[in-house]
Amino acid sequence: MRRNDKQITDFEKIEEVIRKCRVCRLGLSHNDRPYIIPINFGYRDKTLYFHSAREGTKVDILKKNPNICFEFDIDLGTVRNEDSGCNWSNRYQSVIGFGKIAIVEGVEQKRDALDILMKNYSDTRFDYPYRSLENTLVFKVDIESMTGKQSI
Repeated sequence: MRRNDKQITDFEKIEEVIRKCRVCRLGLSHNDRPYIIPINFGYRDKTLYFHSAREGTKVDILKKNPNICFEFDIDLGTVRNEDSGCNWSNRYQSVIGFGKIAIVEGVEQKRDALDILMKNYSDTRFDYPYRSLENTLVFKVDIESMTGKQSI
């Protein structure tokens, strides 16, 4: 990171940024072209979880290349300077990381992963119909590295 003064070095603060977010942006590579998608997610123990339909562009790309990049950000507002447009800025916190994606197999493992995902949005404990669990594709990302940055 070029601006060390903006780096978040405390791992707990990096995780705090992730916990405050409701959307993760997933960066994939398809035939040397970037493909970015916003996703709902769950996070626990350096692992990201998300779900998907069994078919689609995202699934096709991930089956060919499981290496991903992810991004989280919190918009903390705009810094205005009415005297000069060059002095405007944004306050934010962000996390960028890399990992390898894998499909979660087994109904119980899917249920556990979906519980982690839903915990990010609600304290309610949900039941998932067996048929839905069978038909839902659940992914996990084992995080290899991540860094945090802030301008506050």
